[in-house]
Amino acid sequence: MNRTERIYQIDHLLAVRKVMSRQDFLDALEVSWATLKRDLAYLRDRLNAPIVFDRDAGGYRFSAQTLGPKYELPGLWFNADEAYALLTTHQLLCDLEPGLLAPHVAPLLSRLEAILGREDLKFSQIANRIRLGRIGKRRKNPTHFSVVSRAVLERLRLQVQHYSREHDTHSERTLSPQRLIFYRNNWYVEAWCHTRKALRRFSVDALESVELLPAKAKEVSVKQLDAAFASAYGIYGGASVKNARLRFSVAATRWVADEEWHPDQVGKLDAGGRYVLEVPFAEPTELLMDILRHGYHVEVLGPPELRSAMVAAIDQMQALYKTR
Repeated sequence: MNRTERIYQIDHLLAVRKVMSRQDFLDALEVSWATLKRDLAYLRDRLNAPIVFDRDAGGYRFSAQTLGPKYELPGLWFNADEAYALLTTHQLLCDLEPGLLAPHVAPLLSRLEAILGREDLKFSQIANRIRLGRIGKRRKNPTHFSVVSRAVLERLRLQVQHYSREHDTHSERTLSPQRLIFYRNNWYVEAWCHTRKALRRFSVDALESVELLPAKAKEVSVKQLDAAFASAYGIYGGASVKNARLRFSVAATRWVADEEWHPDQVGKLDAGGRYVLEVPFAEPTELLMDILRHGYHVEVLGPPELRSAMVAAIDQMQALYKTR
């Protein structure tokens, strides 16, 4: 029985039997007196348990709690490894978007540090030991992100001005945000666009102004969202899905064969030891960018329109380096 289990058992025994002698505890927990003393001290000092030794009753009991923080065991108990894991996860999330979770999780962090019982290791130290590389993260207005995240969680509509980098245009939109997506170091909001009467995905950093509206957001099922956004490759959604076939060199295969490009991908080695990858896509922009980063180590086998788009991209690149 580990300490977590013993803590719950001590609490249960005192609640049920009302008074527990030292020997009753030792028999029930099957531990030494030194261990029991540490557990009782832990309950008193760190979890504010009002445990007293009643000489007249001949054992330990709960007293009426009048001062200090209220004693209660958390509904979900963490052992030390789980607590460290949660602290680490929180640090990762804070690195992804500072300020999003910190105010809400601060009380939990304080409790977790108490559970860990390590005076020499505090949560703040984790920030110095874990780092995330965020190359490609686009700058954005942090106030806009806070409003968007609030609208997503509270199920409210937004009035936004959106900048389209692709078309270099600005437009006013009324949105019912459905969920936030963190993808390749940037945040996107999937929303029902009341202006276009359709589901759309917007990069949060492309929102030039954001206003929270009192109207409730239109609800869209997860199934509908996945059908619109998760069926095709990358951040670009679309209903018309095609299948791309890519063949990588033997050298690139050693890396790519272990990568996930899409949940529905299919990959296998050909007779020459080259990795052939098939992924669904709707709009080729992002897929082409990922293919191009592998240079001459990958060949587009199909479909013909994707191969043609790849050839056109290579021709345009080659034109930049022709001798003038």
